Amino acid sequence: MTFEEIYRFFQDPPPIHLNTELAVCYVLSVLLNKDSYGTELIRLLKKQYPKYRLSDTVLYSALKFLEEEEMITGYWKKLARRGRPRRMYQIQYRGRAQAQELALLWQEYTSDGPLEMAAPALSVRKSVSQS
Repeated sequence: MTFEEIYRFFQDPPPIHLNTELAVCYVLSVLLNKDSYGTELIRLLKKQYPKYRLSDTVLYSALKFLEEEEMITGYWKKLARRGRPRRMYQIQYRGRAQAQELALLWQEYTSDGPLEMAAPALSVRKSVSQS
């Protein structure tokens, strides 16, 4: 390692890989606007949030969690010029309010960053657990 490498790291930092908690919030933020499928979710993240990345493994763990919690449901759809049918995901109606809360956490996280976000997240979590 050299000092030049350290400076270069901060000038052009590597992408931040989402964990499952962040992936859940990101996925819900997208699905609140439209139904989507796995590859598209990864592509949208890279396009809309260039400093973040999402692996297939983490994405499908998040989708599985959301399906098991009955927040989302999946269905098959043949898309134009896409070859085989895609597994599309949509938010279930009864999960919409919580999806909006979690999507807000994603928006705050990406606008403020992880350190500034800590205090507001705790107050949101408390209000959710009290209801």
